[in-house]
Amino acid sequence: MDYLCSRLLDIDIVETLVNFWNSTGVVASGWENYVMLAISFILFYLAIVKKFEPLLLLPIAFGMFIINIPGAREILFATPDPEIGEKGGLLYFLYQGVDLVIFPPLIFLGIGAMTDFGPMIANPKSILLGAAAQIGIFVTFIGAILLGFNVLEAASIAIIGGADGPTAIYVTTKLADALLPAIAIAAYSYMALIPAIQPPIMKLLTTKKERAIRMEQLRTVSKKEKIIFPIMVTLVVGLILPSSLPLLGMLMLGNLMKESGVVDRLSKTAQNELMNIITIMLGIVVGAKAYGPTFLQAKTLGIIALGLIAFCIATASGVLFGKLMCKLTKGKINPLIGAAGVSAVPMAARVAQKVGQETDPENYLLMHAMGPNVAGVIGSAVAAGVLLAFFA
Repeated sequence: MDYLCSRLLDIDIVETLVNFWNSTGVVASGWENYVMLAISFILFYLAIVKKFEPLLLLPIAFGMFIINIPGAREILFATPDPEIGEKGGLLYFLYQGVDLVIFPPLIFLGIGAMTDFGPMIANPKSILLGAAAQIGIFVTFIGAILLGFNVLEAASIAIIGGADGPTAIYVTTKLADALLPAIAIAAYSYMALIPAIQPPIMKLLTTKKERAIRMEQLRTVSKKEKIIFPIMVTLVVGLILPSSLPLLGMLMLGNLMKESGVVDRLSKTAQNELMNIITIMLGIVVGAKAYGPTFLQAKTLGIIALGLIAFCIATASGVLFGKLMCKLTKGKINPLIGAAGVSAVPMAARVAQKVGQETDPENYLLMHAMGPNVAGVIGSAVAAGVLLAFFA
């Protein structure tokens, strides 16, 4: 007891408290961390209260939140170093799924297993709407070059216009890895905020009469057509753009598993367990890359702004092409479904349905909007293949 007391007396309490204070994250934090914490709270609100695609936004918001808690980044993203016994942080290892381009193709596998290409097959004209929405990618590519980004950076920024997070991650990892945090955050955030971003653009570019157009019921697509479609698309696009196969191939494999009807267990796993697991991990690590001191920089904020412009142009291009098709078909196509040409499935299609029903509550556009929506998924993968074929 005497020995313990003597040892305690040897301790400099003031120095110990100072050392403890210096070891906390508060000392090392900057104002940028607190700005990002505030932004994460806004995203929590949008996900939980407004229900803006919470499956995406909630993990992203939490990743952004946890990484900006002072001192957390050094623990969560610690790099393995066997020489000093450092085993590495949790998010360091989860991020390898992004860095090694594992997560994006697996996400496409799940999307394919959940997607019904029937509406697009029944109305082939909807492919044109999906293609029109990809204009945002190429317009933004030119704009980014004019603003001083190099070709590889411009291509990576432009792909945000496809409103497809996995595609954006895939392309950026191949072309401009240093921009991955900003581009991934922008792509997934804009996907989640589709219900807030798209409706004003759709209403601005269409008249009340156009939004009220009711479209004819689609024909029934046979099982044979649905089985042949993913095989033929993979073959044709693969021969022309092999660089698109990691994404497009996984998309079509998932769809083939669904439509063939012979591997229900695999299809359901891809749709549910696999998709949910990858979404959680991908959302957290994407959000965790929004670390205040490195994220709040002029170049990063410029990328965020360009990504929003790309997304808005893609939405507007789809709607305007929908208006053109409406004129050519003498009012048989509702221009709103053109906005679904961005590849966020099925979010964009649901927004088209919602905006249409604000004008006519009995107007059901969802299945018609799913045509250009799934065409947009294929279109973004093809656009990614084109960019990689030219610049990788």
